[in-house]
Amino acid sequence: MAGLTHRIATKADIPALVALMDRSITGPLAAFLTPDQIAASRKLMGIDSQLVADGTYLIVEADGAMAGCGGWSGRITEYGGDHTPGRVPALLAPGVDAARIRAMYTAPEFVRRGVGRLILGLCEAAARAAGYDRAELVATMGGEPLYLAAGYREIERFEDDRGGAPVPLVRMGKRLDGIGPPGEPG
Repeated sequence: MAGLTHRIATKADIPALVALMDRSITGPLAAFLTPDQIAASRKLMGIDSQLVADGTYLIVEADGAMAGCGGWSGRITEYGGDHTPGRVPALLAPGVDAARIRAMYTAPEFVRRGVGRLILGLCEAAARAAGYDRAELVATMGGEPLYLAAGYREIERFEDDRGGAPVPLVRMGKRLDGIGPPGEPG
């Protein structure tokens, strides 16, 4: 999409990011989940300020409007926000572990306009530049089609019920180094 720009998120962006994430969960994601699962998703997903502090979280804007956000991480935590239980901020090892693609959200008015694909490509390039040869992510049902189209393959399906209702998720992986079959999980 013409007119898309990107930048690294800062601490000052966090309130706007939280608002965008909430609109994304209640908008596009709602087509895939029950109301109880939407409520649970709010408890399981959200802003991970560690990504912002690490400088690996991006904002995509369209004509000055926040169109989407997402990032990558060299830390163990696979998904979830600051408030999600079970976070492990320890560092991963490039060339040994898979980088994590994290917290991708698109504003409802910008869905299917190239925002997610742009963020994903930027994250993969940055992870590759940092020495990672694979990437993994945990996708919602709403995000799975994007990741499949980008060459990610299913590793496992599971449900996370820590938010009060079981939310269906899929762990996916992709090689970033061009070795092995395209889309081979990490």
